[in-house]
Amino acid sequence: MTQVSTESNAVSPLKRILVQGKYEAIQMLSNGEQLILAVVMPMIALFVLTFTDLISDIAERTIDAAVPGVLALCVISTAFTGQGIGTGFDRRYGVLRMFSTTPLGKTGLIFGKVIAVLTVLLIQVVLISAVALLLGWQPNPWGIIPGILFLLLGAAAFTSLGLLIAGTVRPEATLAITNLAWILLAGAGGVLYPLSMAPEWLQPTLSALPSAALGDAMRDALINGHFNFPGLIFLVLWAVAGSFAAIKKFKWN
Repeated sequence: MTQVSTESNAVSPLKRILVQGKYEAIQMLSNGEQLILAVVMPMIALFVLTFTDLISDIAERTIDAAVPGVLALCVISTAFTGQGIGTGFDRRYGVLRMFSTTPLGKTGLIFGKVIAVLTVLLIQVVLISAVALLLGWQPNPWGIIPGILFLLLGAAAFTSLGLLIAGTVRPEATLAITNLAWILLAGAGGVLYPLSMAPEWLQPTLSALPSAALGDAMRDALINGHFNFPGLIFLVLWAVAGSFAAIKKFKWN
C-alpha cells in the first residue's frame, strides 16, 4: 500500500505539469498576435528570402540559405517574444501568483511553460519544413541532428531571456521590448542574415548575441553539415546566464 501511494505521488506532479503545458500551448496558439508571430511572420520571411536575391550568395540555392534562418526566427518568435508577452500579462492579472500557490507550484509552472514552448516550436518546425520541402529545400543530412540540438539550445536561451524581461518590467514594457527586439534581431541580429553580411565594425558586437550564434549555427549545420562549436558555447552561456538572472530577478506579482 505504501509503495502504491508513493508511486502515485511521484506520477501526479508530472501529470499536473503536462496538463499545464497543454494549457499554456493552447493559450499561445489561440492568441492572434502570438499566432502571427509564431507562424505567419516566419512563413512570410521564408517566401521573401526564397524568391528574392537578398541571401542568394550564401548557398547554391536560395531556399537552402533561407530555411535555417527562418527556423531560428521561429525560436525567437515563440520562446522569447510569445512567451515573454504571455507571461508578462499573466503576471499582471495575477495568474502566475495563483498557479504558484496551487499544488503545481512555481517549478511546475516553469516546466509547463517549457513544454508549451517546445510544443509550439515543434509545430512551427514541421510547418516550415513541410513548406520548404515543397519549395525544393534539400537540407544537409549530416546537419539535421545538430540543427535540432541548436534549436533546443536556442529555445532554452531565449525562453530564459523572455522570462527575465516578463518577470522584471511592466507588461506594456514587455510587449514593446520583445516586439522591438524581434524586429531588430530578425533584421540585423544575425538570424536571417549571416554575420558576414553585416558591416565589419558591427560584426564583433553582433557575434556576442544569441541570435547570431543560433542563426550561424543553423546555417552551418543545414547548409554545410558542420557543427558550430562557438555557437554551441555561446548558446549554452546565454541559456545559463539568462536562467540564473531570471531566477534571481523574477517577481511573481
